[in-house]
Amino acid sequence: MTEKGIKFDSEKPRWDLLPLRPVREIVKVLTHGSVKYEDFNWVKVKPFKERYFSALMRHLDAWWTDGEQIDPESGLHHLGHAGCCLIFLLWNELKGGD
Repeated sequence: MTEKGIKFDSEKPRWDLLPLRPVREIVKVLTHGSVKYEDFNWVKVKPFKERYFSALMRHLDAWWTDGEQIDPESGLHHLGHAGCCLIFLLWNELKGGD
């Protein structure tokens, strides 16, 4: 019997590398959207890419240009909102876009 167990996972994605604190901020934004609208309302928004690209840029502009960290409407971090928009845009791309 070996002292160290064997697990053939060296080629698998390393989820342990994902920093969870920033992900938590994105989840807060998703929860806020779910309460404000409904679960998965973001999937129904049209035109999808244009609306989420614009939202992404508004949050980045407020953070970068204005030096504002917290979105006044939601009380959540602008970069959490921006990260959420990026996830939506990536989701759309991975499913084949529209």
